[in-house]
Amino acid sequence: MARIVYSLAGEGRGHATRVRAVVEHLRHAHEFTLLAPSVAFDFLSGVYAGTEVKVRRIPGLLFHYRRSKFSYWKTTREAVRYLARFPRLVNSMRELLDDFEADLAITDFEPALPRAARKSGVPVISINHQHFLVAYNLTGVPPSAWFQAAVTAPLIHAYCRNASSRVVSAFYFPPLKRGYEDVIQSGVLLRPEMRRPPNNGDHVLVYLRRFAEPNVMQALAECGREVRIYGLGKRPASGNLRFFEVSEQGFVNDLASCTALVSNAGNQLVGEALYLRKPVLAMPESGLFEQQINGYFLKAGGGGDSVSAESLDGRVLRRFLDARDEYVSRIDTTRMDGIPTVLETIARHLPAVSRKDRKAAGREATPVQKVTQPSSELVACDA
Repeated sequence: MARIVYSLAGEGRGHATRVRAVVEHLRHAHEFTLLAPSVAFDFLSGVYAGTEVKVRRIPGLLFHYRRSKFSYWKTTREAVRYLARFPRLVNSMRELLDDFEADLAITDFEPALPRAARKSGVPVISINHQHFLVAYNLTGVPPSAWFQAAVTAPLIHAYCRNASSRVVSAFYFPPLKRGYEDVIQSGVLLRPEMRRPPNNGDHVLVYLRRFAEPNVMQALAECGREVRIYGLGKRPASGNLRFFEVSEQGFVNDLASCTALVSNAGNQLVGEALYLRKPVLAMPESGLFEQQINGYFLKAGGGGDSVSAESLDGRVLRRFLDARDEYVSRIDTTRMDGIPTVLETIARHLPAVSRKDRKAAGREATPVQKVTQPSSELVACDA
């Protein structure tokens, strides 16, 4: 039984969903400590409450919004605060790796653990979506998004420079750039609940983060079908619109039985929908070029369409729904499940004998450790 420390970013649920998908396949054979900020911590700490999987809160780099728009200023300000505390965070993680006697570190777009692992001599695997900006040939994407990707790529690369293996999880598979041929391409990391035969109901499933423009709500109201909306909180029904609290099981059930999905262009959710052969109408969030690129590849792959939230109206939505069968016929699910690739990669880096067992077999002296109260937080609060 190996001991694995797994860190992740906390923006939205995509990172947490990926991590949970991996952990669920391995947690009965290995010990896990998960390090998560913000929304990811809230989600994972609830999922694994009362289990052998430990979840600790850490600070994280997050997107911030002002008046329903992505705020570069607030995001940058909070990032500066995070970076000021970064050395302390790395040292805390190094202590954790040593105390836990970790055999492997895995990071999903979290930069502190790889640096702590290097200091502790623990191998690192990078598994995320964002490194597609570094490794993928993005020829053909909109020029503004391509430029922002080129400018951002060095920063993304800096998140984890010392990985033994690098896996990019995505619902699309363009050629790799020269010099990145060792990057492993996988499909999306499907949570266990997704492994079911889909059925086709008549409702449209909608996932929105935090807010929705008035024209989006109007378009949904005019589509002529029942619309089930997650992400805006529980509200009274309004005509054909029904509102639900975010619920893991409820959302998955509605995704498996919907006729189509309308959402932002997050990689994880789009990939899950395509795996279930559900066409997707994506609305990339304003200012997030990564989602614009995801939207481009969704449209290029033929499994859906991508429009700005500002341009969505009833006519656009009805046209998308009328072409549903055409979109479904173009969805290729053969590479959409990335779990087998990721599990094979992790297995290659697990030792035949764990660090703890090697230490016991060698009868090495165990250093005296300070007795402290257990805590779910590695650092006091989120940045």
